[in-house]
Amino acid sequence: MDVFVLGMAVHPPADVVGGKRLEEMVFDTTRAALADAGVKRAEIDHVTIAASDELDGRAISSMLLAMPAGAYLRDETKCTDSGLTGLCLGAMRVASGVFDIGLVVSWNKTSEAPVENVMRMRAEPFYTRPIGLNMAITDGLFAGAVCERYGITPEAADAQARRAYAQALRNPRGMGRAAPTPVAMDASPYVATPLREIHRAPFTDGAVAMVIASGDWLSKSGGRRAKARIAGLGWRSEPYDLGAERLAGLAGFRGAIDDALRTGGGLTPADLDVVELDAQTAFHHLAYEAALGGWGAAVSPGGGAFAQNPYFCTGLVNATEAVRQVSNAAYGVQVAGARRALAHGAHGYAQQGHVAVVFEGV
Repeated sequence: MDVFVLGMAVHPPADVVGGKRLEEMVFDTTRAALADAGVKRAEIDHVTIAASDELDGRAISSMLLAMPAGAYLRDETKCTDSGLTGLCLGAMRVASGVFDIGLVVSWNKTSEAPVENVMRMRAEPFYTRPIGLNMAITDGLFAGAVCERYGITPEAADAQARRAYAQALRNPRGMGRAAPTPVAMDASPYVATPLREIHRAPFTDGAVAMVIASGDWLSKSGGRRAKARIAGLGWRSEPYDLGAERLAGLAGFRGAIDDALRTGGGLTPADLDVVELDAQTAFHHLAYEAALGGWGAAVSPGGGAFAQNPYFCTGLVNATEAVRQVSNAAYGVQVAGARRALAHGAHGYAQQGHVAVVFEGV
């Protein structure tokens, strides 16, 4: 694709961003991304918003948030799947030739509209909602299914959670939480067997913005430089019903990555140096690694969702980490010589939807 990342910004993560309204978080992050790109808002010709009304806790949230996201008097569209889906939509708009330079902006204040409450309401109302289906239960069902399919043990999940926290502690853009001790692991309550609370990436508040532009605009921009090229995109959505194959088959995960590699010009797994996974639990991380089949790429060197996890836009946070890797700016967690990195995002019950984006250094 002839689409490039010019600048980006991630709002400093926190369990609760209590000193700002959501509109202020979005405005500050958007302004920082424009500054990072060296671009004025007047140069932007379109804005792609990725947000959820339910998770924002307000109806048609873009009425309040479009302008802080830079969309005043600009073409604006919104997607409601995930932040990384928004990047795919924004990149395709640029690649169409209709637009030249745009913003992709996503956010989630999980402290204001708890994710679990929203997920309960997304259950089918006549069967799954009355039995109490929610995010924790579906993640527990996923964990049980992949343990059986891939031979993952609870002890392996404990070890992966400790590794993820240790990696996240090295990431200066994360929350800086210490790795749990074995005693803390043993004391962690079960939320849905075999899933313990300590296995889950804690939610945070956060926002992300990216400035993307066409190669044609870049060539005429007077010497502005891109951080990375968007090489390939892929996404898949799996069935809603939580059968054994749906939970453990990981067809959507594999398919999204395969599509991103194929649209990247026939890339292979060997062409990737880094993979940034949206693994909401330690069981997800281990299952995804099993599905990748022993790739040589570094996997989530900065801790992934265990570093920061503004749920709706965690995949887009992964995209910023991937861009940092290929532009040699992943301070603290840089993989030496990284030239291509894949960012993964997931959404829905037991990660029903998957998105993958490949970035190349320029």
